[in-house]
Amino acid sequence: MIGLPKSTEFNRRIPKQKFYENLTVSPTLKRFFTDQIKVIYWRNKVAATTMNLAVGEVVTEIEIFEIRLNEQKLDESVLRQIDKEIPYHIVFLLEYDGEYQAWAAYKEASVTGNNAFKVGNYYHTDWLEEADLPLKIHGLNIDKVYENYVRQIAGDALQAEEQESLKVSVERDNRHQKLQKRITTLQQKVRKEKQLNKKIQLNTELKKLKKELEDL
Repeated sequence: MIGLPKSTEFNRRIPKQKFYENLTVSPTLKRFFTDQIKVIYWRNKVAATTMNLAVGEVVTEIEIFEIRLNEQKLDESVLRQIDKEIPYHIVFLLEYDGEYQAWAAYKEASVTGNNAFKVGNYYHTDWLEEADLPLKIHGLNIDKVYENYVRQIAGDALQAEEQESLKVSVERDNRHQKLQKRITTLQQKVRKEKQLNKKIQLNTELKKLKKELEDL
């Protein structure tokens, strides 16, 4: 898929119950798996052993999972559950009615070790034809290929100077999102506030937050 060479092809179907049977998951999450997903395929494995790429220091393999859906939506908790269970970095391709969305989260090894990962916020593309997905192999090692996959999927949200690491870009975007939420909440408070003094105080705080957002 996505223009990857035949040497990376894996094409193994994964029973979706693998991700909730014998595990402590909520009935709601189990229902998302059963109702929203038609089938899961492990399509490709991008690694130094399957492509002419150097071994990464952080990323050992990138797995390409195709998830065919029963409807044009999938709850994010499903992807998070799969990411928690698979000790590798994953790019998800959601398919519905011939169109695709690419999804990925910034995923890094947990300080606890034991193949545990910390899964951050998810980024995704619009619904597109497979050929139009912005997923190209860029980089000489697995670390850089993964970093560029995440940046390609995230689009403008993770655009940065060339020397900035993916981790720093993601942290900056997280701060951006949190500030934007605070600004939206404060704007609602300003509109509802009747007392002039309180309204002036809220507007002053709002200006400071907007300035902080601009400086990011």
